[in-house]
Amino acid sequence: MSEPTDLRDPPLEASRRRKPSGKNPKGRVTMTDIARAAGCSQATVSFVLNNTPGIRLSQQTRERVIEAARGLGYAPPAFSALRGRVSPFEGLDGVIGFAVDQLATSPEAVVAIEGARQASWNAGNVVLVAQTLGDSVMEPRAIAALTKRGISALIYMTIFTREIVAPDYLYGLDIPVILLNCYTADYAFPAVVPSEIAGGQSSTRHLISHGHRRIATITGEPWMQAAQDRLKGYRRALATADIPFDPELVVEGDWSASAGYAATVKLLALKDRPTAIFCQNDRTAIGCYEALKEAGLHIPRDISVVGYDDEEIARHLFPPLTTSILPHMAMGQWAIEQLEVPSPPGRGRYPITKLECPLVERESVSAAVGLTARSRGLIAG
Repeated sequence: MSEPTDLRDPPLEASRRRKPSGKNPKGRVTMTDIARAAGCSQATVSFVLNNTPGIRLSQQTRERVIEAARGLGYAPPAFSALRGRVSPFEGLDGVIGFAVDQLATSPEAVVAIEGARQASWNAGNVVLVAQTLGDSVMEPRAIAALTKRGISALIYMTIFTREIVAPDYLYGLDIPVILLNCYTADYAFPAVVPSEIAGGQSSTRHLISHGHRRIATITGEPWMQAAQDRLKGYRRALATADIPFDPELVVEGDWSASAGYAATVKLLALKDRPTAIFCQNDRTAIGCYEALKEAGLHIPRDISVVGYDDEEIARHLFPPLTTSILPHMAMGQWAIEQLEVPSPPGRGRYPITKLECPLVERESVSAAVGLTARSRGLIAG
């Protein structure tokens, strides 16, 4: 496996590599680029570029978005004609397939699909989506249905980050195949996954930077690669800061709020309580919050809490939760970007690209200063 390649905004970075001025010579940029340049949201950019009816925006805002898009080489003056633009991807005819094992129960899949959709629509392409459930019978039928629709490329996604044994029919396709959130041992396809070790390290390092040394973590299910990697990152951050690893401070969970609650109760029963808890997903953090409040502890004054995933609920907790973004939007955009990269002759070997999980600082972390008797467990909570 190659060293992690951390890219906060893959399309922009790719654009910079192709042309030092920041403009893509093919006019291929994302709505994120335009939103950043125009100083507005991606939604506003979408409304302007797609000439969405019924949306009231000031003329000044519209002109700012159009000027930013032009400056990045995005489009001609008539933005209403964007849908008819010719795809810059060599060999593509405007339809890209997206096969995912779980869709209905997974927000991550929806986010990744939206990233691919945004990047595809910018180029005048559309995305066709099929849910496969990883079924050995139905999955090949679903992919065959996509190929019969004339797709020019296939994005193959799994919900759980993991190594897969790619089925034979993927090798047999005569179109580009991109793996999203999974990879193969033979590196036969371009693949992208989150940089989970770096994410766990960053989360723990953030707590260390606030003076915490007694840092607990509540993991996910240990058989899952995401849980293993986030724990590795936690341990690396401790080692780098010369903080001894204490197995008492690691409690196994299952990603659920109830497991977060039970694990926090267990941590609070320790003779020497932690001053901070790294919950390895936001749902775990919800249960952690409940247990801390039930014990009469204040977040973050008594115990700081960090989550992971940046689910919608994270910003609505009290206090709002510091957490890390799973880069599924960027991964979907990255998958589309790879279709511009020429394939090596024959069966190539592709490095695994790892995208950064940026930390979002909110109000659930504070400095570990003047530990109180309560936070040390000397007074009953």
